[in-house]
Amino acid sequence: MDLFDSLKNKIDGKNFTIVFPEGNEPRILRAALRLHNESVLKPILIGNKDEIAKVATEYSADLKDITIIDPETYADFDAMVESFVERRKGKNTKEQAEKMLKDNNYFGTMLVYMGKADGMVSGSVHSTGDTVRPALQIVKTAPGSSRISGSFIMQKGDERYMFGDCAININPNAQELAEIAVQTAKTAKLFDIDPKVAMLSFSTKGSAKSDEVTKVAEATEIAHKLAPEIELDGELQFDASFVPSVGAQKAPGSKVAGHANVFIFPELQSGNIGYKIAQRFGGFEAIGPILQGLNKPISDLSRGCNEEDVYKTAILTAALAL
Repeated sequence: MDLFDSLKNKIDGKNFTIVFPEGNEPRILRAALRLHNESVLKPILIGNKDEIAKVATEYSADLKDITIIDPETYADFDAMVESFVERRKGKNTKEQAEKMLKDNNYFGTMLVYMGKADGMVSGSVHSTGDTVRPALQIVKTAPGSSRISGSFIMQKGDERYMFGDCAININPNAQELAEIAVQTAKTAKLFDIDPKVAMLSFSTKGSAKSDEVTKVAEATEIAHKLAPEIELDGELQFDASFVPSVGAQKAPGSKVAGHANVFIFPELQSGNIGYKIAQRFGGFEAIGPILQGLNKPISDLSRGCNEEDVYKTAILTAALAL
């Protein structure tokens, strides 16, 4: 079954609500309308109602049954400000909170935190920082996670893999890399991937010596302690992790080598390059980034996304709410 058909089946009847802070963006608006019309989930658009209506008219979109909230006229704004100040524990005054919550991303994140939405999707016109910063300040990291990370589902036909971290952490240390591996394996399970995790390097089982290799080897050991139930191995070169004959030669006895479907890159530079090579040269669809390690699901779009990307990311975010 197609991934998104499977996810829609999982969230069917749950009436999940996803908030879209970029309500007047045409790609967001059209995707939200499609999600609503297909009864996949309930979208909330954030923004000025007149501006959103104007965009809707340009695209002949009927928004009469879709919830639109304008932070400037929100009836419960004072209660939201009070909740925000309490959550920030003295880091922001009431006056600062009032200003910050007029920002659509902060406002949308607070809706999720206060339980008025199950998740949020943003980033079509905002940077990753604009999406992640409110999430870290308000929703915060989940128990057992010291940081968040970003994974991608890479899909082509019947092939489906997870890549991480390709979006957030520039140069994680061994402990952080181990957490990223465990987070990504858990995400893989949500999307019907039985994780076999490869900790990638330019070395396989000590074939090269460097601080970079040592970091990946140490991360592998830490990950085993954090989640011994996960099939995970490293350090592995990509060919050793993916090609059975090479894996058998370079890492004999490994349950992961040659059979990996979750790939953990040693730092962001290689992760970002790797997923884009698979996308552009290999013809894989890159779905994400999926933000991992948060208390509640917040998803970051690429500014180059299209309507289909928004639609699918919203479904993924609802699935994460499970």
